[in-house]
Amino acid sequence: LDMKYRVAVVGGGPSGACAAEIFAQEKNIDTVLFERKLDNAKPCGGAIPLCMVGEFDLPETVVDRKVRQMKLISPSGVDVNIGDTLQADEYIGMCRREILDKYIRDRAEEFGADIVNGLVTAIDIPADHKTNPDSQYTIKYQEFTPGKSAGTAKEQKFDVIVGGDGANSRVAKAMDAGEYNFAIAFQERIKINEEQMSFYEEMAEMYVGDDVSPDFYGWVFPKYDHVGVGTGTVVNRPAIKQYQKAIRDRAGDKISGGKIIKVEAHPIPEHYRPRRVNGRIALVGDAAGYVTKCSGEGIYFAAKSGRMAAESIVELMKNGSRLPTQAEIESTYIKDYDRAYGPTYAVLDILQKVFYSNNGAREAFVELCKSKYVQQVTFDSYLYKKVQGNNPLDDIKLLGETIGCLIKGYAIAKPDAEFSNPVESLKRI
Repeated sequence: LDMKYRVAVVGGGPSGACAAEIFAQEKNIDTVLFERKLDNAKPCGGAIPLCMVGEFDLPETVVDRKVRQMKLISPSGVDVNIGDTLQADEYIGMCRREILDKYIRDRAEEFGADIVNGLVTAIDIPADHKTNPDSQYTIKYQEFTPGKSAGTAKEQKFDVIVGGDGANSRVAKAMDAGEYNFAIAFQERIKINEEQMSFYEEMAEMYVGDDVSPDFYGWVFPKYDHVGVGTGTVVNRPAIKQYQKAIRDRAGDKISGGKIIKVEAHPIPEHYRPRRVNGRIALVGDAAGYVTKCSGEGIYFAAKSGRMAAESIVELMKNGSRLPTQAEIESTYIKDYDRAYGPTYAVLDILQKVFYSNNGAREAFVELCKSKYVQQVTFDSYLYKKVQGNNPLDDIKLLGETIGCLIKGYAIAKPDAEFSNPVESLKRI
């Protein structure tokens, strides 16, 4: 009896679950998914683009709210409503990660993936794993069982590993993927009264200013029966709680009297890992560094990278008859992903450097968002995950408006507060 090749997927979020469901549909591959916490609620704004709902066949039950209006608030309190360019059937989906992740993970299990509720503690990588197809990786883990606080030490051998285990990836460390800079995202889930909640029925808010973040934004995003209120920063991580208080203060009466029902914090990658493939081990999602600048979006790119990696590897394995090489994985999954989404990362990186660097630029950013053309391009790019091919004449006009908004913004903005954290700012994970 021929033995099937075994694939391990570490991490049960969107990247890992989407990879596992692809592997599980190949009958000649044994798929095991490891997730340390099956009810995990990752601190996350929870926004997903419209294209993800259809592309990943997600039911309406995973979408808590359909946001059709976004209020953007400047450091001086100027606000702009954006969303008038959306069509009647277009929206930004707001979800809770514990609901979304479980749905995709359950679907992977239905396809045949074996779900292990366990914490991966070590991965042994044989010295000849790049040259010897018979060498296997050993995953050591603590398996958890209901009613017991301590896990049971176990281990399994695998031929291929996909690491979708987040910013603190155990797989990345084991394969020597290198370190990256990171942001700290902090979010409080706040239960507010029905009248307050009605304001956020189809509305989300983004606040910019050095009071809420020196290099990002603060948000109030609606969920099923509460709002997620949070912020994030790379350059001044020690002050994250100060920034969180500021976003609560800025939201003011709209969330006043609310009860904090959950507090969440988590590192978010700022750029790709130096190495995303090593032998027959590949990284996806946050573990690979697939979070955009400017918007801080990661859910869609996690799901997409997990699916693309798995589809490439399955095809390379030719019905489970052979194992892929590092060069093959890099020339398919990595090359295809970078070709598809590299421009998006590049554009958003530039936008963050231009508009999130100081209060003058932030004022200009909000002013610029009054433009219907800017709103149209922004929403189309977000909802459908493509840098839009725009009208050259409108682009030239937009350049002039941008310069004008920057001049005006710098004229009215208050100076940014100074801070210094020379030691902590050098930390990498």
